[in-house]
Amino acid sequence: MILVLILGILLILLFTGMPIFAALMLYGATLLLLVQGSLGPVMDIVFHEINRYLLVAVALFGFMANLMIKGRIVDDLYDAAYTFTRHLPGGLAVATIIACSVFAAISGSSVATALTVGAVAIPQMLRFGYDPRLAYGVVAAGGTLGILIPPSSPMILYGVTTDTSIGRLFMAGIGPGVAMVLLFVAWAVIRGMLDSTTQRPKRASLREMAEALRKSIWAVLLPIIVLSGMYLGIFTATEAAAVGAWLSLMVTVVIYRTVGWREVWESSIESVKLSAMLFLILAGATVFSHVLIKMRIPQQIVETLVAADVGALGFVLVMMLLILILGMFLESIAIILITTPIILPAMLHLGIDPIWYGVLLVINLEVAMITPPVGMNLFTLQALSQAPLATIIRGALPYVLLMVAMLGVILLFPGLALWLPNRVFGQ
Repeated sequence: MILVLILGILLILLFTGMPIFAALMLYGATLLLLVQGSLGPVMDIVFHEINRYLLVAVALFGFMANLMIKGRIVDDLYDAAYTFTRHLPGGLAVATIIACSVFAAISGSSVATALTVGAVAIPQMLRFGYDPRLAYGVVAAGGTLGILIPPSSPMILYGVTTDTSIGRLFMAGIGPGVAMVLLFVAWAVIRGMLDSTTQRPKRASLREMAEALRKSIWAVLLPIIVLSGMYLGIFTATEAAAVGAWLSLMVTVVIYRTVGWREVWESSIESVKLSAMLFLILAGATVFSHVLIKMRIPQQIVETLVAADVGALGFVLVMMLLILILGMFLESIAIILITTPIILPAMLHLGIDPIWYGVLLVINLEVAMITPPVGMNLFTLQALSQAPLATIIRGALPYVLLMVAMLGVILLFPGLALWLPNRVFGQ
């Protein structure tokens, strides 16, 4: 009951428009003063939490994403996907999903993926007579893949919070990520078959395919080089981010020559701003979780679960429902940093694999990206296209159902997420 009251007050503060980091920091500090009469070593705790080598990867992957966006690499990537799939029913939608999945692996950002691919894909689909709901929905949903297909900033923050291997988390996201792409592609093809008004260009020749692949080769190779180097043990997650940033610099400045030093400077500034925002939220969440531990809230949750005997599956089902509701109102990063420290002791007590739970959490957060009232991808596309928000929401709804179905599959079959990391890293 105390936890419900505490979280209720926090939600009220967030709904007032107060920045997330400020609400967490000030509310947590106020509670701490009430509980122990002083702030104590809270600043030391915050510094210890933020002073982690692994968090450098967030800034470096952000820099890599900004460079690739400014370098317009997505144009060649989308052209290649379109060349290979244009003859299929719903071929442009299929190309959009493929481009989103590859760009998501480069940028690790859902909003950046929806914005960048959408700017290229939406006008094309509308020009070829696609239903606007399909055009907006496929970009909104394709963009969500940014936080599931590695590298992923939410996965890094979850790994830091739970002290879980980032490499295992990244590897665990690949299987569900590929399955999600195939689900989206299947739906796009079915919609294309049902819609007779869309135009279907003729199949590309082998020469056209080879030329499109040649032009997009660096966009395809970049995530492969970064992730395979990390999985093969050549470098750590942070070093992988540094390699990705360096390669993106070489590709955009030297090979493509679409980025100058001004754009490099702007990318650096934007990456610093993003990192500062994430670290401030992390600092606030650290203060908030510290006071909850002082109040023995996590221990009480464990004791309640033991008494209720809900079991591991029941606990995960309750958490997925709670996160689905929270995702309608809060940003993904805030949900991870608020909920994870509270439930971690209960997860460990019930023997829940944190890798498996992390994948379920990220898929749930994907749903939140295209669920009103705070679906970031929905508002991103609305700002990009100036289309009615209701049209974008209706277009995204089938993909929400597909993601919920995928969530159920991984709940019932954890091996879909755990087989690959266990195979590569061992049990």
